[in-house]
Amino acid sequence: MSLGEKLIRPSLKDLVPYESARRIGGNGDVWLNANENPYSSEFNLDCSRFNRYPEFQPTAVIDGYAEYTGLNADQVLCTRGADEGIELLIRTFCDPGKDKVLICPPTYGMYAISAETNAVEVVKVVVDEVFQPDVDAIKAQADGVKLVFLCSPNNPTGHLLERDRLLALLDLFADKALVVVDEAYIEFAADTSMQDLLNDYPHLVILRTLSKAFGLAGLRCGFTLASADIIQQISKVIAPYPVPEPVAQVAAQALSTAGLERMASQVAELNGYKQHFVEALKALGADAWPSAGNFVMIKTQDPSACMKAAMDAGIILRDQSKQMKLDGCVRVTIGSQQEMERTLAALRVFLKEAA
Repeated sequence: MSLGEKLIRPSLKDLVPYESARRIGGNGDVWLNANENPYSSEFNLDCSRFNRYPEFQPTAVIDGYAEYTGLNADQVLCTRGADEGIELLIRTFCDPGKDKVLICPPTYGMYAISAETNAVEVVKVVVDEVFQPDVDAIKAQADGVKLVFLCSPNNPTGHLLERDRLLALLDLFADKALVVVDEAYIEFAADTSMQDLLNDYPHLVILRTLSKAFGLAGLRCGFTLASADIIQQISKVIAPYPVPEPVAQVAAQALSTAGLERMASQVAELNGYKQHFVEALKALGADAWPSAGNFVMIKTQDPSACMKAAMDAGIILRDQSKQMKLDGCVRVTIGSQQEMERTLAALRVFLKEAA
């Protein structure tokens, strides 16, 4: 037994880490397995302050995101990606070994992993037949739950959270728990955001990111939106300098008028590619699910063969078939027009051979 194995917390010995796209890897030059934006933009950097510690919460970034969302600055916290927001919520509001978080699989894997690494129990309530939170089943397992994590558009399925379901859960957990809606992909379905409910429900929290629609996955910049009280509590736990100076400069530029216009244009373009891709797949007889995110799920009899066919053409997709209710499913990120044409050509061959 190695020293690390001897000293690691017993509860973590059997922990399976989150399998990110970069950890899984793959061979090819078209990366459609991480829901990344295919476009990268140019930004200017002022290096004169790199020798100084950055602001705790950069004013230009906080004010920019507050203006973008129509919220007050004290309702916004900038974090190292939305992943840090997940971690902070658990560390701030859950007592290890006592409190629980509730998730609705299939959904984003970091909710459970962040809870497990903090010795917080995970309650899993599988979504119903229309991929919505099962409110009655959640009610039956609500005891001890401190955080409820929901994702809309949901990763990896692309389904949108129905507002009536959210309202029912907000009523259920009033004064008992925080209900967290992860809106990492919300710009691809902007009119479905739940942020308008924030001022009416003090226990609602919204997670956001610049990784997807803004094309800044490499920046690691996310946001937690909540009441000023909740933000104040989380601020007790976050690191003293969570937003590096270069990140703050780029984020502020991305949230400028020009940056927002660029993002909106790219979102419209990618949504158009997605619609064409789904229509083309359905014309070939494929079972392609509608999606509100920048990705599409394909259900096939042989996901391994589908993955191989794509990889043989230099395209890397994401096999989701091991997740609950996703048997046979492969997820495809929406890339550039050229990337989607290559992907469609590879899948056309696969579907023809599988028929």
